[in-house]
Amino acid sequence: MAASSIPSRPRTAPHEYEAQTFLNALKGIKPSITFDSSKWEELAKDALSADSWGYLSGNAGTGETDKRNREAFHDWAILPSRLVQTKYPDLETTVLGQRLSYPVALAPIGVQKIFHRDGEIAAAKAAASCGVPYTLSSATCTSIEKVAEANEGGTSWFQLYWPSNEHNEYTVSLLRRAKAAGYTSLFVTVDTCAMGWRYVDMDHGYNPFLVADHVGVENGLTDPVFQKRLREKHGKSVDDDLATAVAEWAGISTPGLSHSWEDLAFLKRHWDGPIVLKGIQTVADAKKAVAYGMQGVVVSNHGGRQQDGVPGSLDTLEAISNAVGSELDVFFDSGIRSGVDIVKALALGAKCVFIGRPYIYGLAINGQTGVEHVLKALLGEFEMTLHQAGIASVQPEDLNRGILTSSPRN
Repeated sequence: MAASSIPSRPRTAPHEYEAQTFLNALKGIKPSITFDSSKWEELAKDALSADSWGYLSGNAGTGETDKRNREAFHDWAILPSRLVQTKYPDLETTVLGQRLSYPVALAPIGVQKIFHRDGEIAAAKAAASCGVPYTLSSATCTSIEKVAEANEGGTSWFQLYWPSNEHNEYTVSLLRRAKAAGYTSLFVTVDTCAMGWRYVDMDHGYNPFLVADHVGVENGLTDPVFQKRLREKHGKSVDDDLATAVAEWAGISTPGLSHSWEDLAFLKRHWDGPIVLKGIQTVADAKKAVAYGMQGVVVSNHGGRQQDGVPGSLDTLEAISNAVGSELDVFFDSGIRSGVDIVKALALGAKCVFIGRPYIYGLAINGQTGVEHVLKALLGEFEMTLHQAGIASVQPEDLNRGILTSSPRN
């Protein structure tokens, strides 16, 4: 499959964001948001309500998995090469048959309007502006179609929380809508048929999907098949009885029981494009993804939000990439907090890296502008890290396990 053209991209290379910042300072214009990525989390906390912050920061159980996600990066150090780099590195790559400006994308994250009033619209616009793909979560506050419009000129991917087989008609409707709106790849989350055991959300008594509003359920409320079935079952429209509609869709989108590998054949019949399984953590499951005809896997533990006590994503990445990286595209998710982290994940075999919580921190801090700052800062640090290390491109022949050395925590 030939690679499609690169989407619209920024006029300047990512590292030039640093130079522009210094030039602005000479005019008395200082950055409104820090470049220190370790401080974004605290700024986001200050901007959010207790419920919203708890939902964003909370993890399954005691947070052991989340801690492992972050600490795993400290087990590796970059080995720089000197007197080899004559120009800035080439960051372009091909992912799922599409040419991308960078091997970086925004992860699917739901309920974004609880973090900022502009929610998914702000994030999708920022993604298009910065030249990175935007992955729309099924648990969106904004419809498939409106987010696609906001991401005009960019690359749109669609993430599916997969209804049970008895509700296949809803799955088909969502896929048709996504394809018609221009989403090019389907990411199927396979670790969230039920919500994780999250202490903070339970302490707050807060589940955004059960509140009688459009947060997290808009794809269902705007779906013509769901609207028709709601009228047939209850004799009311979404507007007539929003609470009933929300409860109905919440049960459909999070059915409580997992699909089977054999069910993937249904998705393949109804989606014309690449299908990627998000939530893969073992070599065995990655090999099954190949056997069942998937085009990609996302090595992910859902940022530690779904199951406690499992390995950090980075700890499982290399083995999975070595096993299946030549047969499908391997994505990485869970734990990225800096441009240096992006380099390490790519070196260990990822073809594309998802940015998750950090861009939501930016959204909480200052909407679209906040997301753009986070992306520009991460991409700039990513490019400069490669440049300083003498790494010529993001291709495997230049960026691979050989540029890392083991540096265990203990």
